[in-house]
Amino acid sequence: PSSEEPYEHHYVRRQRGGKQVRTSNQYRPRKYIRECLASYQDPKLDIPSSLLPIMLSYILALCLNLCLVLAASRTTAPSGALVVSKAPAKGQYSKIQDAVNALSTSSTTAQSIFIEAGTYSEQVYIAPRKAALTIYGYSENTADYAHNVVTITQKLSQNEVATNDLTATLRAWSTNFKLYNVNVVNSYGSGKQALALNAAAANQGYYACKFIGFQDTILAQTGTQLYAKSYIEGATDFIFGQHGLAWFTGCDIRVLSASLGYITASGRASSEAGYYVLDHCSIAAKSGATVAKGAYYLGRPWGAYARVAVQSSTISEVINAAGWHIWNTGDERTDHVTFGEISNTGAGASGTRKFETKLSKAVAITDVLGSAYASAAYVDKTYL
Repeated sequence: PSSEEPYEHHYVRRQRGGKQVRTSNQYRPRKYIRECLASYQDPKLDIPSSLLPIMLSYILALCLNLCLVLAASRTTAPSGALVVSKAPAKGQYSKIQDAVNALSTSSTTAQSIFIEAGTYSEQVYIAPRKAALTIYGYSENTADYAHNVVTITQKLSQNEVATNDLTATLRAWSTNFKLYNVNVVNSYGSGKQALALNAAAANQGYYACKFIGFQDTILAQTGTQLYAKSYIEGATDFIFGQHGLAWFTGCDIRVLSASLGYITASGRASSEAGYYVLDHCSIAAKSGATVAKGAYYLGRPWGAYARVAVQSSTISEVINAAGWHIWNTGDERTDHVTFGEISNTGAGASGTRKFETKLSKAVAITDVLGSAYASAAYVDKTYL
């Protein structure tokens, strides 16, 4: 560009039919820049055509970096939120459970907790309450779990306690509960049930979170639940439950080193409403894990009417060509199952699929979360 005109004139606005066109935060950078370069006719700018692809690459990189700079962050507590910190100031809390306990369970006014960066070694129980509760983790990029810096961790298993629920790192028993940018870890490992999350109530939303365990990582037990842009890790039945209507979208589902494993275990025992849908997800081995080709299955039927769908997802070769598995030899439980797949890609997306249900169309989010999901308090549409 010439010294008389600013750089932005050439690449941020252009003339089309005598009308000036400006960019906005809604434009598509790659398409827009390509059109700008293709249609630009300022005689002061003489760019050899061979350089245009290089310029496009540099400008696109600049735009992507700008997007990262402008990514939404949450580094201070929202107004009215209780604060949890590793170095708490006066009026703040050092434990997440203490902050939860400080909130009223009878108030109907929305509540929130903000957690500063750090690892919190504790089990957290969210008791039933009348108000909506949101817990936020500190994050410099709320859209991406890779930027999470808040972790809740412990290692209880059914070797120490009697029920699945009592092993969970986060025991969420309250409706209208949302969790953002928090890593929830059960570090027990293999051998026994050891939950990261027990989502034990309806109308819960989990956004850009990480759930890490080995067996039974997430118990999506009841009611409508939404898991968006999150990371889920495990080896055995690590998305399971009986009555939940759970929609997993944009999630990275990662399996651990094991000779045999199952992602889902739907415990639906009759023709009730329970449904797990993995939508636009990615299924692969955890980074650094050694997993044999075909070692894992998309699921097996904990209940005789198990119902799971995997759609528009990328499935790596860790998934066996059979896709789905019986519960156990002599106790197959496959007569009434619905194991659906449609529009998936990747090396593990096809095969014999003996128990697969051929879907004629993708499952709609309204089929799982209901027709009014978009206006529900627990649904954050910016993550969809």
